[in-house]
Amino acid sequence: MKECVNREENLSECTCTYPCDKKGMCCECIRHHREIGELPGCLFPPEVEKTFDRSVRKFVEIMSE
Repeated sequence: MKECVNREENLSECTCTYPCDKKGMCCECIRHHREIGELPGCLFPPEVEKTFDRSVRKFVEIMSE
């Protein structure tokens, strides 16, 4: 994994509560979630993000409310 020059700045704004090695490296995070058919936690409201349901289905559900 490459170093990210914006990692510290990204970490200050990252709302994801899941501990992982991609935290603060948005490009790596997006790539990872895309590969497994999910969206990054930062796209969800805090109460939904904490459920770790990062599915596209859940995103559409909450955005349709």
